[in-house]
Amino acid sequence: MTATPKAEKERRLTYAQAIREALVEEMERDPSLLLLGEDIGEPGGVFGVTQGLLQRFGAERVLDTPISEEAVIGTALGAALLGVPTVAEIMFSDFATLAMDQIVNQAAKFRYMTGGRTSAPFVIRMVTGTAGATAAQHSQSLEAWFTATPGLKVVTASTPADAKGLLKSAIRDPDPVLFFEHKLLYNSRGAVPAGVDSLIPLGEGRVAREGSDVTLVAYLYMLPRALKAAEALAGEGISVEVWDPCTLVPFDRAGLRRSLEKTGRLVIVQEAPRRNGFCAEIAAIAAEEFFPLLKAPIKRVCGTNTPMPYAPELEQFVIPDEERIAAGVREVMRNAVRSASGS
Repeated sequence: MTATPKAEKERRLTYAQAIREALVEEMERDPSLLLLGEDIGEPGGVFGVTQGLLQRFGAERVLDTPISEEAVIGTALGAALLGVPTVAEIMFSDFATLAMDQIVNQAAKFRYMTGGRTSAPFVIRMVTGTAGATAAQHSQSLEAWFTATPGLKVVTASTPADAKGLLKSAIRDPDPVLFFEHKLLYNSRGAVPAGVDSLIPLGEGRVAREGSDVTLVAYLYMLPRALKAAEALAGEGISVEVWDPCTLVPFDRAGLRRSLEKTGRLVIVQEAPRRNGFCAEIAAIAAEEFFPLLKAPIKRVCGTNTPMPYAPELEQFVIPDEERIAAGVREVMRNAVRSASGS
């Protein structure tokens, strides 16, 4: 039975359910699509995303692997080169470091080194960020490492709807895509469109909240925190536009420009450490390409340059919270006032 528009509007899923639905729909659409990963079968993955898929699609399409990231990515890459589309799961993106040769030296280079005759069309789902006491080796945000490698697309899904639509586009992409999912978003809930073709194009950002004074760029777990900060700042008379790039590579320059044309001020938030994070790349894009639009210096609000502490209290000290984000916005507003007054 076809769902009514009202039913579709009211259909709310968790982030994990939305990712699972994307996998189910794409596996039903393409019977050759495989899933690979550690404990993705009977246990359903360390965060439960693939629960039920082994029973639904069988052990020939949902493959549990040894605890070896090299084996996971190497197998997925080999399958992709043989024309078998694959979604590989790295349960903690920290351990993608063990498969960097396959990702950076091999998968990213096939299209270029073969003159476009072949590519490696597969997706690597990576679980990223903090989760409350998962400590320094299981809590990093390494997305910027991969944005520096030509040949890779990098997706950061922040809501259930984005997770479903972007993952479906990633699976249908002809090149390798790294798909970052945040641990603390798996239980977040939101409206999710139904339908096998509910795709969201890669490379298009999204305005998560309209505003006119400041553009606040945020993604993954920083997006809900940015939205809360924006709500608090509205009470102070500051109108904040929250903009989610959704895809770091390719990056939606036109979308950022449209937002800056409205606001003229830019604050960028990331959970990763400040030094060499993707915030710096966004700031450079804005300074190089949109400088005439800016009314104040750009502000970055980032994690500190330190390994992630084990203690939850210290973990929350390291990553930006709503108050730090709001303080960054207030600083930009003060700088804009000083600039306008010439003081």
